[in-house]
Amino acid sequence: MPHRKVIRSWTAPFAQRDNLHAFVLLLIDYALFLALIAGAVLFDAWWLQLLCGLAAGFVIGRLFIIGHDACHMSLTPNRQLNKWLGRIAFMPSLTAYSLWDVGHNVIHHGYTCLKGVDFVWEPLTKEEFDALSPGKRLLQRIYRSGWGAGIYYMIEIWWHREFFPNKKYMPTRRSVFIWDNILVLAFWLVWAVAITLLALAFAQPVWQAFLFGMAVPLMFWFYMIGFVVYVHHTHEKVSWQNDKSAWGKAAPFVSTTVHLTFPFKIGAAMHHIMEHTAHHVDMTIPLYQLKNAQHRLEELLPGRIVVQPFSWKWYFDTAGKCKLYDFQQQCWTDFDGEPTSVPRTDVTVVPA
Repeated sequence: MPHRKVIRSWTAPFAQRDNLHAFVLLLIDYALFLALIAGAVLFDAWWLQLLCGLAAGFVIGRLFIIGHDACHMSLTPNRQLNKWLGRIAFMPSLTAYSLWDVGHNVIHHGYTCLKGVDFVWEPLTKEEFDALSPGKRLLQRIYRSGWGAGIYYMIEIWWHREFFPNKKYMPTRRSVFIWDNILVLAFWLVWAVAITLLALAFAQPVWQAFLFGMAVPLMFWFYMIGFVVYVHHTHEKVSWQNDKSAWGKAAPFVSTTVHLTFPFKIGAAMHHIMEHTAHHVDMTIPLYQLKNAQHRLEELLPGRIVVQPFSWKWYFDTAGKCKLYDFQQQCWTDFDGEPTSVPRTDVTVVPA
């Protein structure tokens, strides 16, 4: 594997940012979000309200991806503008900008798939799983069933680490964390008041407005982001490490990421967040350049990048295989500790 500096030199031409893309994308997605929330409240047919609510959840995901770029300073050339656009884009997903910055940019990108540091979908060992209480073992089974991605994100990422986290999950206490959470809470309250007034003005049931205009979009969003972060780094060919030196030798910026491909321009509709290897190689590449950067990497590193065509069969097969992780054999296992991926014998792993 070439040195990371060499690989980044290949993608450097794509790290060109401009303000126009940022403002146009943000305005379009906010307009879609507001229109869909209004439709979720005002349509008379429940199925149209449901469709609008689900579509609004998808647009929350699109706005989050814009905020994700801003948080990486890859949306515009201006750092202060990125910070404010990121906060604005993050509000519908109820994401505190500064807390996401620490958890994602510093920890996840800094130590991708290093156990004990990267907490995003960190796999347990058989010994750790067996030591859990019955309730927590059940929760782990739900999380990794293929059906629990949204529940995982809502509890383990958002509730524990993004919404007024306690010292266990965020030992560092900064005033900006509190203010960003207050900003998110204020947006949530404005959203609640707006759909209540809209429902009352047009004689719609308030409970229904909250169901389709808030609960459905947020639950879709939690499932969308839970699914996205799961498939980005969970694959039978993706290895985790529990030793920092072994992790460093594994070129984790390439070897731990998956490029998931979709038909029907679905990847483009998700602002190219699935061109994920290019993003981990160089976080300064804006979302509107990721497709070209990913193509360049796959040309120059044939066979070294995990490229996976998406299908529901593949997804549930992966969920069935990737339950726990055996760091001695370097393979995924089921909940009984039986290997479900090919053990790697070409690496030496130091026990944690």
